[in-house]
Amino acid sequence: MDKLKVAIVQFPGTNCDRDTYHILNDVLKADVQVIWHEDLRMDAFDSAVIPGGFSYGDNLRAGVIAAYSPALGQLRKAGEDGKPILGICNGFQILVESGLLPGALLRNSGLRFVCRWVNVRVEAGNSLFTKFSENGTILKMPIAHNEGRYYAEDDLLASLERNGQIIFKYVDEGGQPSEPSNPNGSVSNIAGVSNHDGNIVGLMPHPERASESLLSPFRTTHGLQIFTSMLRSVEVLLKR
Repeated sequence: MDKLKVAIVQFPGTNCDRDTYHILNDVLKADVQVIWHEDLRMDAFDSAVIPGGFSYGDNLRAGVIAAYSPALGQLRKAGEDGKPILGICNGFQILVESGLLPGALLRNSGLRFVCRWVNVRVEAGNSLFTKFSENGTILKMPIAHNEGRYYAEDDLLASLERNGQIIFKYVDEGGQPSEPSNPNGSVSNIAGVSNHDGNIVGLMPHPERASESLLSPFRTTHGLQIFTSMLRSVEVLLKR
């Protein structure tokens, strides 16, 4: 089988594209290209990642300007076709602002930029990014954001829980959601969600910064599970 083709979508202000490229191309040996958002054509790729950064300088609201790029039309169609799409940090914000993912991402409850390592628990293994991780698995990954407080009104929150669309939650060392383990005030400690079909996922933590033990103070590679699951899911889809 040919190498799986992954597009890393680059906007003005994206700054985690090289990190993500390194993990997917050099570590996991996928066929990866960094594509300027105006040039994205998803019929040439099996999956896509919108990496972190500060698209358009976070002007107006984080992710909102990028959400109107023609690239989102390409990603919307790819999502409808079942292709995996991952939004990391600012990428999560873009997917939410475009309506590809539900809810909203607000200023952190402390109104300050937060940068630290967190524990997140895999809540749903039915997404293409957690399909090969057991529910309850604890992943250590870093966060770095100012507008990461996930919010959903009660009806939407109940729907997300019912449909298994809450993919990651912030938890403590014992694996339990708690107020101290919630770094930004997200409702129900939510760190990541999916669309209804589970092939589009957004999360605030950075898996690309937790995919090589050399870069982790805990000598872990937990973030690699997310990218590995994405690539393995694509292989399954292509074999159908």
